[in-house]
Amino acid sequence: MSFTYIPKGYQSKLNLYETQMAIGTLKKIFEENLCRALNLKRVSAPLFVNSESGLNDNLNGIERPVHFETKEGCIEAEIVHSLAKWKRLALHKYDFPAGEGLYTDMNAIRRDEDMDNIHSIYVDQWDWERVITKDERTLAFLKQIVNDIVCAICDTYEMMQDIFPALDAKINRKVAFITSQELEDMYPDLTSKQREDVFVKEHKTAFIMQIGKILKSGQKHDGRAPDYDDWDLNGDILMYNEVLDSALEISSMGIRVDSESLAKQLKLSGCEDRSKLMFHKMLLNNKLPLSIGGGIGQSRLCMLLLKKAHIGEVQVSIWDQDTIETCEKAKVMLL
Repeated sequence: MSFTYIPKGYQSKLNLYETQMAIGTLKKIFEENLCRALNLKRVSAPLFVNSESGLNDNLNGIERPVHFETKEGCIEAEIVHSLAKWKRLALHKYDFPAGEGLYTDMNAIRRDEDMDNIHSIYVDQWDWERVITKDERTLAFLKQIVNDIVCAICDTYEMMQDIFPALDAKINRKVAFITSQELEDMYPDLTSKQREDVFVKEHKTAFIMQIGKILKSGQKHDGRAPDYDDWDLNGDILMYNEVLDSALEISSMGIRVDSESLAKQLKLSGCEDRSKLMFHKMLLNNKLPLSIGGGIGQSRLCMLLLKKAHIGEVQVSIWDQDTIETCEKAKVMLL
């Protein structure tokens, strides 16, 4: 269901031309900072994959991919939801060593996404993946990588302020780490989203860990597919959005499943049939490298650092009539 809210008195810090310049500049600077921080190299990535490969991200398991049949070979293909699995296979094919990794521009269509200030059916991310050793499959290493990503974001913003002095967002380099269960224990009467908002408003930057596990309440903090993140070693980076006065998820990431955790999570999710797919067979037979990876929202980051009220101010998509009318009334320019 669509819902758009424009805060009273909201005005963009940049005009339309400045916004377009800032989007391009921000993306270029952040890519350089991210590559430097995580030791990544750019690769090309697919827009669609073979439906039978098992490479597409199943997200929460209910989203319908956009699919089509090719003329040659009658191959059933589907637009990617993300590249979580494809990247790990690419690390194997390209023979990346431990300590090095890849990143790419990921563009996707999520047809079942509800439209609001921060959601669109068009998704653009920096998808990244890095080979790790068995000894690095630890919480300490996960936190180190999270801190590196947050520092890359903050460094990018400082450089952006030099170029665009009108920008005045306040972001925090210090990350507050908390598990989804600890968050539920703190705020048992709130929804998952309300817990995030309260915690992130206080700490400004947070990493909520162990997404996908069943909590004491019998609920999940949020859904996570069973076949890419290890639910004990994953999480979401959230930063405080001053304009909307709420938490904004910037990145979903984690240390990826090994053969043991994959088998366990497939069973818990009732998805054991996936073990017959090519990608899953390779993982269960230890044919793929151990890795850590994630996606960092390009439009989300632009929204945050450019202090925009609606994601349509930093990306081109299609919107329902209610969203269009709400933005027109508030004089908010959708690209």
